Amino acid sequence: MQFTPEQKQLGKDNFNEAVGYSRRDWLKGAAAAGTGLGAFYFGYEKLKGERVRVGFIGSGDEGSVLLTQHPPEYMEIVAVADIRPTNLERAKHGDGNDDRVGLIKKLGEKTALTKINYYSDYKELLARKDIEAVVIATPLISHHTLAIEAMKAGKHVLCEKLMAKTVTDCKSMIKAAKDTGKLLAVGHQRHYSVLYDNAYSIIKMGLLGDIKHIRAQWHRNNSFPGRDSWNKKVDPKDFAALKDKNTYLKEFGFDDVEHLVNWRVYNATGGGLMAELGSHQLDASSIFLGKVKPIACSGYGGKNFYGVKGIGSKDKQEDKREIDDHVYVTFEFPGPHYEEDQNDVAVVTYSSLSTNRLEPYGEQVMGSRGTLVVQTEQQAMLFKEASPETGAGGVEQRLYVINGNDSGPVLSASASLAPTASAAAAGATVEKISRGYTEEMEHFCHCIRNNINAPPKDGGLRCNGTVAMADAIMALTSNLAMKHKKRIAFKPEWFDPENPAAPETDKEVVG
Repeated sequence: MQFTPEQKQLGKDNFNEAVGYSRRDWLKGAAAAGTGLGAFYFGYEKLKGERVRVGFIGSGDEGSVLLTQHPPEYMEIVAVADIRPTNLERAKHGDGNDDRVGLIKKLGEKTALTKINYYSDYKELLARKDIEAVVIATPLISHHTLAIEAMKAGKHVLCEKLMAKTVTDCKSMIKAAKDTGKLLAVGHQRHYSVLYDNAYSIIKMGLLGDIKHIRAQWHRNNSFPGRDSWNKKVDPKDFAALKDKNTYLKEFGFDDVEHLVNWRVYNATGGGLMAELGSHQLDASSIFLGKVKPIACSGYGGKNFYGVKGIGSKDKQEDKREIDDHVYVTFEFPGPHYEEDQNDVAVVTYSSLSTNRLEPYGEQVMGSRGTLVVQTEQQAMLFKEASPETGAGGVEQRLYVINGNDSGPVLSASASLAPTASAAAAGATVEKISRGYTEEMEHFCHCIRNNINAPPKDGGLRCNGTVAMADAIMALTSNLAMKHKKRIAFKPEWFDPENPAAPETDKEVVG
């Protein structure tokens, strides 16, 4: 949905008003605490004692973001490993993107070049006894192997999403964490996003009414030559360094250097659009719906642009991709009264396009009393449904929160109401939006230093192995639904880390 600048501002003011109401006491506490927003908000404190000594394995697209966003007050980076020389240079110097500024700019040249070691072989990094934890940001196919090897080497692990290529591998990672006593966190950063948690606070209060539909999308346009970051030419430096290492690469599932560089477009090494993009929106939708597990999914996926011969050939470079370039999936989630009445279902629809980027990525949560729109992890807007009595509502209306007939909060609307004090306070709190990367790494270090190995409800990692596996199950099962062209019902045993059952080995799914 496209909004005018005026409508966007109204929507943001409405959201801040509702957050100010829903988190009134919290806002006062945050102001009084005088500490970092993430630390106060998610219940961790300023690190006591020495910083956690961390090594990064992988410094490519996502790894360089994590390096840039890492919290120096909590985490001391002592080593970076990457098999590609260009990625190691990227770790030091960045790539000109504000999200990937490089360690020299972030920490200073002296620290980045003299106090941090750079390795082409991750095993050298794991062999260091002084490294307490590792951050793994490598191709999906390698997450499982590297995470287990790191935990067996005595390191705590923060692994990038998607957790693993299969649900079976996810369960093996959880078992390794249990066997070694090491922490296993997975980088679904929305679990540490203040914006998303504030949005959920509005939903929990019932301000949106009954939620029956969430529309989510991540649309991009890779149809222009040279625009597709998932399908790049191999840099000569990488080719020269790796041309004689095909045997080593094949041990990790890569046919050659080109498959390593462009791992996302091959079925054997990546999980396609649902694993790399859709998992974010599925995670967010699950959070908005109370972290419930889905009932079923179905969908369509196809190579509708790159796979069409003779059409659009002037727009596309030579392409060897195997993954779908367009996906459309539907998830059924249980509503709060589903156990009593199975008509109580919320539907999440998700689309990812590779040939159009008009709409920003994000989610629209549609309730019977209001709509919440979250865009690009950076802004949220709230709009009220028009009331039968006054007709007031919609994208042109300024909202405020009042007590309803049952003394519960409800939305009212005015075309000219000035922002309230609570809206101003909330706006000040959420003005500087963090995507959650820094907060997840802060809390990871907090849990390590304070020996907190507990469930999320008890102050433990908010996205531990079990939580992250649920996100992987949704993304990977939707791939199976598209592949086999069927509606797949989720089974409880898939979500049980102690049970070996998994969708990719279920005969009813793949048989």
